[in-house]
Amino acid sequence: MIRGATLVDGSGAPARPGTDVGLRDGRIAAVAPSGRGTRLTGRRVLDADGLVLAPGFVDMHAHSDLALLGDPEHTAKLAQGVTLEVVGQDGLSYAPVDDTTLPQIRQAITGWNGDGSGLDLDWRDAGGYLDRLDRGVALNAAYLLPHGNIRMLAAGWEDRPATEDERVRMRRLVAEGLEQGAVGLSAGLTYTPGMYARDDELTDLCRVVASYGGYFCPHHRSYGAGALTAYREMIALARASGCALHLAHATLNFPVNRGRSAELLALLDQALAEGVDLSLDSYPYLAGCTTLAALLPSWAAEGGPEATLARLRDPLVLDRIRHTMEVTGSDGCHGVPVDWSTVEISGVADPALDGWTGRRLAGFEEAVQLLLADRLGSTILQHVGDEENVRAVMRHRTHTGGSDGILRGAKPHPRAWGTFPRYLGHYVRELGVLTLEECVARLTSRPAARLRLPDRGLVREGYAADLVLFDPLTVAAGSTYEQPRTLPTGIPYVLVNGALAIDGGRRTDALAGRSVRRTPLP
Repeated sequence: MIRGATLVDGSGAPARPGTDVGLRDGRIAAVAPSGRGTRLTGRRVLDADGLVLAPGFVDMHAHSDLALLGDPEHTAKLAQGVTLEVVGQDGLSYAPVDDTTLPQIRQAITGWNGDGSGLDLDWRDAGGYLDRLDRGVALNAAYLLPHGNIRMLAAGWEDRPATEDERVRMRRLVAEGLEQGAVGLSAGLTYTPGMYARDDELTDLCRVVASYGGYFCPHHRSYGAGALTAYREMIALARASGCALHLAHATLNFPVNRGRSAELLALLDQALAEGVDLSLDSYPYLAGCTTLAALLPSWAAEGGPEATLARLRDPLVLDRIRHTMEVTGSDGCHGVPVDWSTVEISGVADPALDGWTGRRLAGFEEAVQLLLADRLGSTILQHVGDEENVRAVMRHRTHTGGSDGILRGAKPHPRAWGTFPRYLGHYVRELGVLTLEECVARLTSRPAARLRLPDRGLVREGYAADLVLFDPLTVAAGSTYEQPRTLPTGIPYVLVNGALAIDGGRRTDALAGRSVRRTPLP
């Protein structure tokens, strides 16, 4: 039982001081005013005086695909109050795969998730991955089918349109994954091989997603020079396919987009007025985070990781790569010439290269040296954000929270440890960009609605007991760019399916998380 909390129930309604909440068998059994004749009792009573009780937070963009299995504590997210993550992001993950594509994927995204050493990656489809989560993990997880995997299985790493036979196979793979419980389809349109897909291929697959009630979550083709064009492309795709659209880490980065948030929001509002089912997520930081290899032009990455490494060793090809990256603007860097002063190494795959971590790259030669030495495994922070754009996007009526948190590397992005308390502490309490009630709704019921979860995202009787208790006066992100793995303050209790995962600010041994699967259409 939770006694005397200030209830912010996730609906956006005003806070209700003095509320008691009783839990039974992983569910919310009762919600009642304190001291009004209803006396709730429990084997364990939490005194919540001075604390806000809210639904557990939903991370709409997480890269914990392997961390959920390899790090049972998973304190980076639990300590923030996160009780549900959506993985399978940016078009690249670990299901569906086969014996040929799995090692390629492990190498391609080792910077996001590590290479999976020590884990038995014995599944091959989305259902197998979700079944593995059901053995018990730190928190709940939903899965997006990664389009890059699906294209890889059907058409390989080649830069060309898919044939009709290949598109038939891709449609079948999407349908199978959705039937197994995936909630939608993700795409990484600045990552290979997903960036080789034309709009007709994506529209084709999104029609399948729409028929199952899922949603499309693209990392679209540009967040830089072509950002607004890229947003228009995704909206047009949603309109043509009838598929719900969720825009991943929606922002406008790089100096070319400074002050252009009003144009983006007008575009979104027009689409909503026309009936497009649209939502978005963002993280409350300025720097981006990706792999160093992602900055390469798409043609240099055709054929997969080994082909990319071979091109980086060819002096003639290297001159062409350099010209694209530094003069014309690589599509891997969102059409913007790379400003090396903004690129900071956040992690390496090879521990022998740890000395690179925290360094700003001096130029192209250093970048190639590290790409070869680390076999494309290095991650970077790219300091290219704009505060005005960040605040404007988080005010939009369809906004939800997503950390885009990469947990690997010696100096990862602080958003992996700090996104949700930073919203509550910095942007609610300190700056007043959002009210507390509105912010909580954006982190709970709104994402639950996008995921079509009928029993999560609100504090109501019968709902799953995914809950967080925090102090609104002290909640804050502890993580910084200098100390990114520092845990937040002001979040003493987190419950996952009714089990205390954070108790008095400390991680328990509970592994109450399970897969959260697509709700079938009526």
